[in-house]
Amino acid sequence: MMRTIEILLVIIIITSAFIIASFYAVLPIPRRVSPINLRRLALTTLQTLDVDYDLSEIVFLPENDTLWGQLQIALSACLPPNVVYNLTVYEVQSGSTGELYLPIKSISNAESLGIGSDAASYLVASSNVTFRVVPEKIGEHGGGGTLYILNCSDANGWWITGYTAHTLAEDLYNLLSPYFQITIMVQNTTQLGQILNGTSLQGETVQGAVIINTCGEAVPIPAGYYSSSGVGYDTGAGSYALYCYTLGQKVREHNFTWVSIVGYPLYYVCNTGLFPNQQNSWGIYGMKRVGAAGLNAFLKGLDNQSYSYDSGWITGSPGVVYLSSDSMYYANYYGIYPSPYQTATRALPSWITSTYHLTVTTYVLNPVGGWIPGAVFRNTGSGSLFALGLTRTPDIRLTVLGLLSDYKPRLYRSEYTATGTSRLVVLQLGLVGGV
Repeated sequence: MMRTIEILLVIIIITSAFIIASFYAVLPIPRRVSPINLRRLALTTLQTLDVDYDLSEIVFLPENDTLWGQLQIALSACLPPNVVYNLTVYEVQSGSTGELYLPIKSISNAESLGIGSDAASYLVASSNVTFRVVPEKIGEHGGGGTLYILNCSDANGWWITGYTAHTLAEDLYNLLSPYFQITIMVQNTTQLGQILNGTSLQGETVQGAVIINTCGEAVPIPAGYYSSSGVGYDTGAGSYALYCYTLGQKVREHNFTWVSIVGYPLYYVCNTGLFPNQQNSWGIYGMKRVGAAGLNAFLKGLDNQSYSYDSGWITGSPGVVYLSSDSMYYANYYGIYPSPYQTATRALPSWITSTYHLTVTTYVLNPVGGWIPGAVFRNTGSGSLFALGLTRTPDIRLTVLGLLSDYKPRLYRSEYTATGTSRLVVLQLGLVGGV
């Protein structure tokens, strides 16, 4: 009984002490318990006002323009009622000792912001200012600099589903011509033969040029010399694989970079005048099947090996493949963004590097096992093959990215010095009233 009374007395004493202490305790105001982050609020408010570039437009208007009043209304609507503000716009000018900030306009809803204020700044540029990026020209420091894009009117394409060679050529021209000394559209197979002979079309440098074949798995073949027996036609095998061998030799002789944009390289030869009644068994006329022998012969010609007919299939199908780390880096650098994953069904085997004395200078896509789905192969003697062994449909952004990653032209970003093209907006916030 006595123990029960003692426990009750202890409870009464503790409860009384707690109640008395509560009367005299000074609790912190809610503002101190959970303060408003005024700097973050100021920045997000400025970003909200400029979400449709309204702020960027208004700050360049005359001081008496009516839109300043609308800006103040919008600013008041964005902030809680107990937040006061002062928004000041500065003109940014370049001085001898650095940048100068000259106040040109200020709007506020209170005479004072109190002692608990904070601010955020926001830099905007005038809408009539353009920023230019000037690329370095490939070959301007010597060697190459010419880009040939096959746009042959007398050659059809294959494995370029959804496109024509002409539309691909136009897109490639628009994307790559700023990076080369000169870009030439090769309009027919006769002009291609002229290039292979080492003769310029417009006075350009032929040696070290890049040649992009927009016909996919088919390769244009000039009539006459390059399709003749012993040069382009293997009478013993009844195949134009010999032309692919001669093409490889020409790539080596002139240090060309031959670009295959999709599929199995050199699987067909095409010339509507040379093969008017022949088709690739899929209804595309002006085309004749060479098969796997075309690529094998080309690699032998590129490596200056003796010609022999070999129809063995050498490509593989590793499936889904991914951009290499270098490709991801240069995609950001040049602003070219193909899909980071692709489907490879015609990837070249890694053993060709030793068999044909090739060095991979650029991996566009990561190797998978013993397969190389997209890379630039440079022969130790001379000449290169850039092959993208992907399934149709071609993505020419990969072609562009691969070439730029291999040549690495620099980008020179131009600076502008015009006055009055930048404004610095500073929003200062403070709290008033209540707890």
